[in-house]
Amino acid sequence: MKEQFDVLVEHLLDGTIFMEQAIELLEQRMIERALEKSGGKQTAASKLLGIHRNTMQRKMVQYGLGNGRPRRKTAARVRRTAKRKPNAA
Repeated sequence: MKEQFDVLVEHLLDGTIFMEQAIELLEQRMIERALEKSGGKQTAASKLLGIHRNTMQRKMVQYGLGNGRPRRKTAARVRRTAKRKPNAA
């Protein structure tokens, strides 16, 4: 397996792909395969990958995969972070 990976690295270095693109491709493919193996269950797929479920969902949104949900604030957090009027003293 390591030898195959080394061959792939050499191929990437000889080609026109940069490290950032290679990492994105690797992440995207690994997430796709983990979701296939887990029957589409995100929690199980994230365990296969060794990453937190929220991280996987964020990456799914980033790569346009499946039904990853964008992060959003709960109603309680929205109320807490709303701008407050300064106290009139």
